[in-house]
Amino acid sequence: MFGDYGKELLRSGIIEAKAGHREAARRYLDRAVYSSQDHDVMAEAWFWMSQVVDEPAEKHKALENCLAHDLQHARARRALAILDGKLKADEIINPDQLPPAPEGLRAADAQRFMCPKCGGRMSFAPDGQSLVCEYCTRHQAIGFSPQLAGEKDFITAMATVRGHGQPLNQQVFHCEGCGSEFILPPQQISSSCIYCDSPHVVSLENTKDLLAPNGILPHIFNQQYATKLLMDWVESNKIKPERKVDLPRGLYLPLWTFDIGGVIDYTGKIIDNQEDSSGSYRQPQVRRISDQYSVLVDNLPIPASRKLSAVFLKLIPTFELKAVKPYEPRFLADWPAEVYDIPMAEASLDARSQAYTQYKNDLPNRLSGIRISHFSSAKLAVESFKLVLLPVWMTELPFDGREHLVLINGQSGIVASDLPENSNKSGALIEWLGDLLED
Repeated sequence: MFGDYGKELLRSGIIEAKAGHREAARRYLDRAVYSSQDHDVMAEAWFWMSQVVDEPAEKHKALENCLAHDLQHARARRALAILDGKLKADEIINPDQLPPAPEGLRAADAQRFMCPKCGGRMSFAPDGQSLVCEYCTRHQAIGFSPQLAGEKDFITAMATVRGHGQPLNQQVFHCEGCGSEFILPPQQISSSCIYCDSPHVVSLENTKDLLAPNGILPHIFNQQYATKLLMDWVESNKIKPERKVDLPRGLYLPLWTFDIGGVIDYTGKIIDNQEDSSGSYRQPQVRRISDQYSVLVDNLPIPASRKLSAVFLKLIPTFELKAVKPYEPRFLADWPAEVYDIPMAEASLDARSQAYTQYKNDLPNRLSGIRISHFSSAKLAVESFKLVLLPVWMTELPFDGREHLVLINGQSGIVASDLPENSNKSGALIEWLGDLLED
């Protein structure tokens, strides 16, 4: 009855707020806050309180109180982001009617990387530390931030078109060097001018429909070493290619990572087998139980590109994601990088599903003695996310009548492919790529 009274007060407060009667709404909501012990009721009351006060400080306090009772309250988190200037009101989309995908060409801002000494093209050196000029060999060190790659608030991003966008437009570059304009395929965010060959990297921060990368794992070895790794791998698997193999090509592939929290509600039963005072066992007693289990998943990885996802999935666990550095366009100078084609909103559903399935399968072991009959993921939520670029070397291996994709981890050197495991084809790759290893 006590809880029903709080709900009735909240209901009356919401009705008055929607009718524009602010003073009456505040009285009902204030009484609801102090009359209820239900966290959901108190969270909702504080949210509506934020809607009927005028002072920014009062709104801020009400929203913080709302989140104190329900950290996953989406409307409060979105309103607080607007109040703090992290989200502009005109960027918010209607969740019931997403904007249409962009069509045609899109003008793209890009950063150009040229040597300040001789004007030659600069490229990111595979030592993971600097840019190097191809002509005068001048090195320009990249100062690494001591901070880790930042994460973005999931609720804030989902409220904008960027959380749902994917690169359907071709992008038009204006080269700062020769003044020409050229079209970059929608799947790439870095390229070189087709006329003066100067490297450019798209500034995704200035686009309205795509999220910019948060972090990057830089390439740490060159093509020659990648080729040696490929040769060693082919030799160890006793594979003989059917024709000449292309040298590995360096690129960056996109990856989403999600932090997931909240609780999983569950119901079940406990069977008590207890002795009576005479030392004999009593009839087993069945006790019903309803409780919650806290969930915390950090950096759950989800591929952001469909094209190479099968082999890329094998390679993802071999990356040390704790070494991710804050994103800098300079890392992409003269290195191609793919834009994600799986929107963040879509990837988040997969991440939440994976986290729920993992906990659902593990809970019977974690809660020994409880026979669980029902689970609920209603209070499981994605809290934050990152878009990370991972270094990869890629080539195709002609074998068994078709091209097999081979990817090499540009951080650790581990190789993955779509070849069947434990191939027993004898032969060598040395004859195809041995000249690359000569000094």
